[in-house]
Amino acid sequence: MGVVEQLRLVEQVELDQVRLGALYTQLGEQNAESVVARAMEELASRLAQCRAQWNGGKTAQLRKNSRSLIAISEQIGMYRLAQVAADVTSSIDARDDVAVAATLARLMRTGERSLSAVWKMEDQRL
Repeated sequence: MGVVEQLRLVEQVELDQVRLGALYTQLGEQNAESVVARAMEELASRLAQCRAQWNGGKTAQLRKNSRSLIAISEQIGMYRLAQVAADVTSSIDARDDVAVAATLARLMRTGERSLSAVWKMEDQRL
């Protein structure tokens, strides 16, 4: 019998430091930290909702949620996450369930890594 290999998928994440810097300059440190913290909470919540909506067959809600992830992600410089959320939306629009499942799995991986990257960045600022 042959050897079975398991692929370990790791998504690259990008945090736009220029976007975050502009946010801090625009709003001041305390207000920017508040905006980033709220965005992080909202992203985590919406990512969990996306998974539940897909598992529950609620494609219309999943599309709406994915669209909102784009705006939230862009606000704090998570452009890779925004692009993957747009890919989920496009897959839904194409009515391609296989593509939705694949892009949604990628969205979860990218989202988790993006959130971790921001938390690490925030920890370093302290």
